[in-house]
Amino acid sequence: MCFTIKEPEVDDEVTGEREAYMASVLARYRRSLIERTKHHLGYPYNLDFDYGALAQLQHFSINNLGDPFIESNYGVHSRQFEVGVLDWFARLWELEKNEYWGYITNCGTEGNLHGILVGREVFPDGILYASKESHYSVFKAARMYRMECAKVDTLISGEIDCIDFKAKLLQNKERPAVINVNIGTTVKGAVDDLDMVIQTLEENGFKGRFYIHCDGALFGLMMPFVKRAPKVTFKKPIGSVSVSGHKFVGCPMPCGVQITRLKHINVLSSNVEYLASRDATIMGSRNGHAPIFLWYTLNRKGYRGFQKEVQKCLRNAHYLKDRLREAGIGVMLNELSSTVVFERPKDEEFVRRWQLACEGNIAHVVVMPNVNIDKLDSFLEELSQKRSCWYQDGKMSPPCMAADIGQENCFCVLHKK
Repeated sequence: MCFTIKEPEVDDEVTGEREAYMASVLARYRRSLIERTKHHLGYPYNLDFDYGALAQLQHFSINNLGDPFIESNYGVHSRQFEVGVLDWFARLWELEKNEYWGYITNCGTEGNLHGILVGREVFPDGILYASKESHYSVFKAARMYRMECAKVDTLISGEIDCIDFKAKLLQNKERPAVINVNIGTTVKGAVDDLDMVIQTLEENGFKGRFYIHCDGALFGLMMPFVKRAPKVTFKKPIGSVSVSGHKFVGCPMPCGVQITRLKHINVLSSNVEYLASRDATIMGSRNGHAPIFLWYTLNRKGYRGFQKEVQKCLRNAHYLKDRLREAGIGVMLNELSSTVVFERPKDEEFVRRWQLACEGNIAHVVVMPNVNIDKLDSFLEELSQKRSCWYQDGKMSPPCMAADIGQENCFCVLHKK
């Protein structure tokens, strides 16, 4: 579908037809957004927000160019909000104000691109190590920076396999390591064991010769509020952490937060006279509205509010997992995750309707704060009805998912208990 651009007629200012046409297009588009939001389950976006109080700022072109911590000649910015947000995240990840540097990115991918770029600049001859289930932006960074990249095997959960990681490290023992650690993988929501990664590096001769970037796109903001979860903290020898702002936080435009150690940033920064600032980011101009939206939400919810939302998401994820299991559908849920992985639906129209993310034989639902029990029940009811049609004649059977989610989670003919 395409909303074509129509050149205005000479007398449009008199008739008002142009305004009426555009208003009708926007009204139809709004109705489609409402409908698609009702059936949004497969992607990790929190659609539960209200930023009406910020509408008064939409009349301004707010641009945060240059370094967030250095005043530039451009005055219509929101750096005071940006630094406030960065301070909040630095406290969350236990890095002192005088020891960190960061900025509000335009998306989660930019956070990964920046973190890996810092790692490459710290160790120019380093090899990038990332599990096979890392986000595609990690491998994009390797191509962009012409870095040698070693893909590490994963366990059935999607977590990095540290035995294979050790083997690949020892193949290149003379070269430093730049490692991407996943705080929640894209498809299975698996959390790499950061402590085990560090231990593997140090026990095999890489102490002082590694840089770790933590990709915490979704779960990087959820894990600090799970009591039994291991901590992601700069008290451990990590180099950077990035999260997305449009996922768990619920910012209405794509954005993210990137935090690194201040001592590292000098290796890739340069002064720009035109800006009267320092260039240390990936992009030049940055969305100045995004930091205000993040600042507004962090103030309104705070640590306690996020903790309640995390508990709700995990509780509802377990509800969905249990209901799928009761229906005889193969399903897996990692302990620290709200990403429920299950048998891929046969009907692609059903997949598009519920906007499910699929890979091979599996699909997933990411349970976010806006996903309540009623929405899950509606999805489950429709899935059960469709599934009874797909497999009713006995000619087709549900696929075996043992290779994807483990035998204990598979309900195919061979593994059904």
